[in-house]
Amino acid sequence: MRRTEVLQGIRTMKFHEIHDRTIRRELSQLEAASILGVSERTFRRWRDRYEAEGAEGLYDRRLGRVSGHRVPVDTLMEVLELFDTRYWDFTAKHFHEKLVSEHKFTRSYNWVRLTLQEYSRIRPAPRRGAHRRKRERRPLPGMMLHQDASSHQWIEGQWWDLIVTMDDATSEIYSAFFVEEEGTVSSFQGVFDVIENKGLFSSFYTDRGSHYWFTPEAGGKVDKQNLTQVGRALQQLGIEHIPAYSPEARGRSERMFGTLQGRLPQELRLTGISQMDQANCYLKDCFIPEHNKRFSITPEEPGSAFVAFTGNLKDTLCVQVERVVGNDNTVRFKKLVLQIPEDKHRYHYVKAKVRVHQYLDQSLAIFHGPRQLAAYDKNGTLKQGKGKLAA
Repeated sequence: MRRTEVLQGIRTMKFHEIHDRTIRRELSQLEAASILGVSERTFRRWRDRYEAEGAEGLYDRRLGRVSGHRVPVDTLMEVLELFDTRYWDFTAKHFHEKLVSEHKFTRSYNWVRLTLQEYSRIRPAPRRGAHRRKRERRPLPGMMLHQDASSHQWIEGQWWDLIVTMDDATSEIYSAFFVEEEGTVSSFQGVFDVIENKGLFSSFYTDRGSHYWFTPEAGGKVDKQNLTQVGRALQQLGIEHIPAYSPEARGRSERMFGTLQGRLPQELRLTGISQMDQANCYLKDCFIPEHNKRFSITPEEPGSAFVAFTGNLKDTLCVQVERVVGNDNTVRFKKLVLQIPEDKHRYHYVKAKVRVHQYLDQSLAIFHGPRQLAAYDKNGTLKQGKGKLAA
């Protein structure tokens, strides 16, 4: 016997007792209705039906009937078939969005979630852990940016690192791209994308990866005096670099990657993308704009903390190392021999300290102070010999 039928029987027995007490004038109709938890008018309706039809008059006539709101069986089977054949790796929320946008489905997300759970397509989400106070967002875009990477099987059988740079105030993703392995160059690329499109920002929040910080003791405090290439570039740009000391501290970006891992691989599979360059184009042109439209929020205050940048970004966001020029006017850098051409300013640069720049495209340049002496391709072949000043 179903629970509703049991409750129906209990209500009937209870009404019979209360009705007898009203007949004996032990209770008024208002008191009887109060005990039953209904209005006085409802009690009179029940009394009239009980006196006319007996106990059967109190039965709920909806019992045993199919609800008019129940989803047709054909629709239910169609939803389960779509999930089994096309969207098997989607989350319930993502699946519902596809049903609405691609298949003109009108039922609620909650119905989809409960149906998938009932038919063992997904498991209920685990209970959340202990309550933690969420860190308040920055009130303006550009006040703090997060950068992090996620190593994941974004394409079946291929593990790539996804580099994401996002705003703390709005959760808007400003830069996202795949690389084989995160490092200094990928960090530079993310910062370059943001400054080129938005402007200079105030602070940069990252983990303590070795390309971000030097950490003398494992798990200890970072060394803010001995800077990495990323730290040096941020210092030159006047951007505060903030280290995170736990995964919980990076909760905002961690939750973002949880969302991306639950949606992006499925979208890449549906579009048939299998190569990294194709995936990066899809990220930039399709996925990230739609993701920002769906998940970014309005900042607490109007305005922006971004500032226009007019300096030489290319020569700041690059690897910079010092070298001493050899007796043959050459500089050695990563197994390459870079020949310094003749220069009208000096007869030679033997024993002079110079600075080698390696750019994001792996091309190279040699600087003496602010003056560029020569530029090279990634193989060390000289491209030009005329010097110029670095802004």
